[in-house]
Amino acid sequence: MSVRDRKMSGGTGAAVAPVRTPSTGTPPGAYRGRAYGEGLGATERKDAWWFLPLLQALGLLVLIGYANYAAILGASHHQFVENGRDYLSPFYSPYLNPAWRPQWLSPALLILMWPLGFRATCYYYRKAYYRSFFLDPMGCAVGEGRKGYAGETKFPFILQNLHRYFLYAALVFVVILWVDVVKAFIIDGRFAVALGSIFVLASTTTITLYTFSCHSLRHIVGGRLDCFSCAVAGGPRHSTWTGVSRLNEHHMGFAWLSLFCVCAADLYIRLCSMHVIPDIRLF
Repeated sequence: MSVRDRKMSGGTGAAVAPVRTPSTGTPPGAYRGRAYGEGLGATERKDAWWFLPLLQALGLLVLIGYANYAAILGASHHQFVENGRDYLSPFYSPYLNPAWRPQWLSPALLILMWPLGFRATCYYYRKAYYRSFFLDPMGCAVGEGRKGYAGETKFPFILQNLHRYFLYAALVFVVILWVDVVKAFIIDGRFAVALGSIFVLASTTTITLYTFSCHSLRHIVGGRLDCFSCAVAGGPRHSTWTGVSRLNEHHMGFAWLSLFCVCAADLYIRLCSMHVIPDIRLF
């Protein structure tokens, strides 16, 4: 007997359970709102839908602009080694200075392609700069300039698929940055805390949270499994996946906070190195 012919379990007669047609939303060809198929910025929305993309654009311009200055033009004050301190800017860690490096080439440019690639291909950052700079999409129910969407299947957008490989490199960088944290808390050969120590710790902590909340990491540790109990080490993998999933809920916040803290740590170390401000020892 088919589902259509099966009787309702609570009835006494021949009543047949109604067959529901699954719905996927607006039928093809039906009215989908003014913005669908219209010009750039056309919308029926009455809220300030443009405010968040504008705020994201300003934030990215300021923070990425400073990062470019620090990495390209600010190589002279990337480290503060004085009075027992050893603070290294996160933009320059690990510090590489091979003999073949020309003087015009900043050491930061030898290593930044990996963390920069990780952020540039990040799922959240893609959304932010696609919306803020490419205006594609500008917002929900807002008209776009481009009508034919091909996904990230053509150059240069196909390079976004390298995100997982940049993640592997980012995990190595996290370990290196924590070594810098240990150095930042050693002053005059013993454990101590100064403002510089706090800035370095904040930078590395937020970078770690941003990295471990990554969507690709969540998929790697368990997102591709349908049955944890059927997999090898299913219990630990489920626990790890649960932890990464909880971090992943705040991935957007970690993305912004880590970018701000990295720039703040570099600025603090730079100002100390230039003797603009003193590094205050707390204890």
